[in-house]
Amino acid sequence: MIINKNPKVDLKRKYASRFEMGFIFSLSVVILLFLYFPRFENSQKIIEVPQELVAVEDVALTKQDVAPPPPPKPIIPIETPAEDILEDIAIEQTELNVEDVVTSAPPPQYEEKVEEVQPTFFIAVEEMPEPIGGIAGIQSKIIYPDIAKRAGVQGKVYIKAYVDEEGIVKKAEVIKGIGAGCDEAAIQAVMQTRFKPGKQRGKAVKVQVSIPIRFVLQASV
Repeated sequence: MIINKNPKVDLKRKYASRFEMGFIFSLSVVILLFLYFPRFENSQKIIEVPQELVAVEDVALTKQDVAPPPPPKPIIPIETPAEDILEDIAIEQTELNVEDVVTSAPPPQYEEKVEEVQPTFFIAVEEMPEPIGGIAGIQSKIIYPDIAKRAGVQGKVYIKAYVDEEGIVKKAEVIKGIGAGCDEAAIQAVMQTRFKPGKQRGKAVKVQVSIPIRFVLQASV
């Protein structure tokens, strides 16, 4: 159902006529203002201020005085020997005899150092050294360290022995150890052992040999 608006309260119908009336009214007001009100001209007022004269004085250039250098340090007197002491010194006169035969000093003597030649130990020969009594003979010389016993240290110690032509161990060193005093005990046992010397082409020679030594704790019954 279409509802028609009341023409008395419809603003859109009167919008154009009222806009024209308002425009005409504002335009007529502007015209009347231009006709009846006088014109105002901008008037410039010049204010005269008395001029102040500033007198410029000539400033004399000043020179900065340079401070004089400091006085030199006093010279410390040094005592010199008395003249009477100098007179007591006797200077001997030496004469050079041209006929004297001058003998030259002997050349310095150098002591010849004899380098000790380290004996050569073979690593492998036809007949390797063998301990007299076998490995069991070395094991019988082992003194098990108390520290190793208390700590329960067991294992193998590998010793390298340097055996000469007579089967005597000249030196022994640890290749692989287990510590706790077992290494030192193994070296001591090897040094006390006599070996059957190694041979190369039927001749006894110096040989280095590796020896395994076991450290085993025996179970107490």
